[in-house]
Amino acid sequence: MKITKTSISKLESTDFSNLPFGTVFSDHMLTCNFKHGKWGDPEVLPYGPISIAPGAKVLHYGQSVFEGMKAFKNSNNEVLLFRKEENYKRINRSAVRLSIPEIPEDIFMNGLDELLSLDNEWCKADEGYSLYIRPFIFASSEGVKASASEEYTFMIITSPSTKYYAGEMNLVVEDHYTRASKGGVGFVKAAGNYAASFYPTKKANANGFQQVIWTDSVEHKYIEESGTMNIWFRIGDKLITPELSDSILGGITRDSVLQLAKYNGIEVEERRILVDEIVEAYKSSNLKEAFGTGTAVTVNPIDSITLGDDKMRITTVVDSFALKLKQQLQGIQKGKTEDIFSWNSKVPVKV
Repeated sequence: MKITKTSISKLESTDFSNLPFGTVFSDHMLTCNFKHGKWGDPEVLPYGPISIAPGAKVLHYGQSVFEGMKAFKNSNNEVLLFRKEENYKRINRSAVRLSIPEIPEDIFMNGLDELLSLDNEWCKADEGYSLYIRPFIFASSEGVKASASEEYTFMIITSPSTKYYAGEMNLVVEDHYTRASKGGVGFVKAAGNYAASFYPTKKANANGFQQVIWTDSVEHKYIEESGTMNIWFRIGDKLITPELSDSILGGITRDSVLQLAKYNGIEVEERRILVDEIVEAYKSSNLKEAFGTGTAVTVNPIDSITLGDDKMRITTVVDSFALKLKQQLQGIQKGKTEDIFSWNSKVPVKV
């Protein structure tokens, strides 16, 4: 793999005490092109602008998919990649759905290792820090005919990060706009999924809410996701979360929390969840907790849910499942506790 190192690192000039999520980027990036029916050789370059034609198909038809993953640094100064195999599988599921050629495993895995080895100092061992990793693929051949591209670009960039959300998490149930519909692309990480969510989210923000709870596209009766997170509810001592479908993204953090909950003997149900069921649980004082899960947020407690004119405030419980599961998950990710599920892989740092 060809590697061109930056001549001037941004590391020393970066203020790690002030990292607005996803706006500060590490020194290098990986790029690989698909042409003439095959993927070429990947290359690591200094992070910087890329050249793209005005007629590139991604700009006209949105043929683009991405992943979100994280690396952590343990007390031995080793970089730990969390569940990279699952991210590799998911980006290819996304690619297939959008008629994009799948990324070979060696390009994805070796590319990650080379890039993170080179930029390992951007992954801080301090509490609360991680290195957010963004692999993505976009259609790069020119043409405004509505058809799949013949050329693609695969890239990986990384960004040092701390918290995604700060402060309270107050949500409103969205009963008009839809994140995803049956038979669509809601189950994959297509770039357009997120673009379509910005307008209703902006409206919610203007009314004092941090995010929306997405409901089904047909009746708006069933809960599906919350913003960019999978959503969970604790009713009594049982955790429930919407079962996966073609309109719900199969979150890797969701799956991790699911496995941890079962390991802890917590009763978990994956099923369709009516909005009315959550309202009734709240009224009967059985709604103990609500939280979201995702790569960026890990496990994020929800402070309130508003439906129409009614605001359901969720007070913090002493024996919080969300807190317990978050601590266990982050303990594994940071290498502080036993990796009982073999989720982590060490990045070989080259001298």
